Amino acid sequence: MKRHSEEEIDALKERLLYMGSIVEEMIYLSVKSLMERKEDICQQVFSREENVNKLQMEIDETSVRILALYQPEAVDLRTLMASVKINAELERIADQAVNIAQTTHYHLLRESPIETMEIPQMAAIAQEMIKESLNAFAKRDVELAQSVLIKDEKLDVLKAKALNEIIRIIPKHPEQTKQLVDLILIAKNFEKIGDHATNIVEDVIFMVVGKDIRHHSSSIQ
Repeated sequence: MKRHSEEEIDALKERLLYMGSIVEEMIYLSVKSLMERKEDICQQVFSREENVNKLQMEIDETSVRILALYQPEAVDLRTLMASVKINAELERIADQAVNIAQTTHYHLLRESPIETMEIPQMAAIAQEMIKESLNAFAKRDVELAQSVLIKDEKLDVLKAKALNEIIRIIPKHPEQTKQLVDLILIAKNFEKIGDHATNIVEDVIFMVVGKDIRHHSSSIQ
């Protein structure tokens, strides 16, 4: 039979995963707004930000209450610590989705379409990383968490390639400089989403095995 503290931590995890599902949706919509160049899709991203912010505060407050009331130890304490940190990462990912939608809304919608370089590939990998990082958290799956770390390297390579292409194109098409600079910003947004997903799986690994792999090899051996 579960202790009351375990039940509350499980409920906290469910709330965090619900927040994650909204953040995933925001990323999907921000990508859709960029690809389809539709203002109403941008607005759908903006409308979800307030909900994410409220959930972040709720989860933080619940975590503090559980910590104060039950003073959990060992695995429960690591789970609580990871949940607090993942909560912050999800809020930052939501901010990146909003940034992408804002750039699309204020600039790209007002100009003629241009090629989006490697950005669709970056978007796909970033979305996979978020989904898999949350699955790793839900299932306490270290192997899945480590696979996310590998994808982050692919995202970094694509960002570098996109930036090089954009820098090469700008002198040839100076009239599109503003749009091309916007694409650089969006590429960096996706890179940051990948960084936040990496932080989440590092927290998952700490939660499951008690090892902090930040600033070290991705190996947990």
